[in-house]
Amino acid sequence: MPYDGPQPVERQLPTEEARDLLGLTRELAAREIRPRAAEEEDAGCFPRDTFATIGAAGLLGLPYPDEYGGGEQPYEVYLQVLEELAMARLTVGLGTSVHTLACHAVAEFGTKEQRAEHLPAMLGGSLLGAYCLSEPASGSDAASLRTRAVRDGGDWVINGTKAWITHGGMADFYTVLARTGVEGPRGITAFLVPGDAEGLSAAAPERKMGLKGSPTAQVHFDGVRVSDARRIGEEGQGFTIALSALDSGRLGIAACAIGVAQAALDEALAFTAERQQFGRPLADFQGLRFMLADMATGIEAGRALYLAAARLRDSGQPFSKQAAMAKLHCTDTAMRVTTDAVQLLGGYGYTADFPTERYMREAKVLQIVEGTNQIQRMVIARHLAGPETH
Repeated sequence: MPYDGPQPVERQLPTEEARDLLGLTRELAAREIRPRAAEEEDAGCFPRDTFATIGAAGLLGLPYPDEYGGGEQPYEVYLQVLEELAMARLTVGLGTSVHTLACHAVAEFGTKEQRAEHLPAMLGGSLLGAYCLSEPASGSDAASLRTRAVRDGGDWVINGTKAWITHGGMADFYTVLARTGVEGPRGITAFLVPGDAEGLSAAAPERKMGLKGSPTAQVHFDGVRVSDARRIGEEGQGFTIALSALDSGRLGIAACAIGVAQAALDEALAFTAERQQFGRPLADFQGLRFMLADMATGIEAGRALYLAAARLRDSGQPFSKQAAMAKLHCTDTAMRVTTDAVQLLGGYGYTADFPTERYMREAKVLQIVEGTNQIQRMVIARHLAGPETH
């Protein structure tokens, strides 16, 4: 049976509106995102115009209330849109996930006045956000962060450096976690900082092995002054806010990982159907067919896992353990599938003429961001066996 190209992923969507939304996403991916992906990633071009396009289409505020300009879609729908974006180009999928993460603090913990003032612009598509938690010496141990905010009258003055910030130097607003009190998690507070605040600057973007179109940079806060009206939540509540955002953000990374894995599988299927060896297509050889079957099975299992976690979130049930499981499984699957895709293409897979080598490089970072997969295993184990004893 001849191969007739990759088929759209069959999705279970709850409403006609969600099905239309997915159709719009696929149209934008085919027209605006996928054709430019390889060239712009190779050149390190940040597609700000693409974010403006998908923002105008309403894709940058999908899980948030429509009264503030969001799409009011369940996470079950939002994550499938995210997967489609990442399938076309991870820079766009990951960037959308990060923007959604940056909006979380105001949307979930802001006052009614803060939500009314800030969310319409943040969700409307014209602004792009960044999330500032990690620091040069504070990655997995996020509660040890050193960036400090000191009260000065009705303002706060922020000093310090954040590291590994997606959209660093490009963002219009930053959700910033800074120390305002005692050491440890109880002394951290969240702030919403404008991207053009005086004293805020970004270092040169990091030189990365993948995601070259997505700027990642240190962000410096040198006496950055923000009003107390931009403090999100109570003083000392910042770490709770951060962890809440990360649970949802991990589902975003899981969906992006499955998008990259699906793109790699589609490429491998097309190549092995067309490439002839010993008088027949590669896809006729049982050993290679088994590899393709394992790749597809891992992808379907990952998709089911992140959607199950999303449904728990949508129904208001605890989902932290399932979010960690989804992030762990989906990103490990993406690494395995993209590596196998390179192997199936042989020498061609190792060249930049085919996208498989890019998928493989991009998949690696997904095992690191939003908490390394070692951290995910710690989170899961704590849910299963309780906290570690010392």
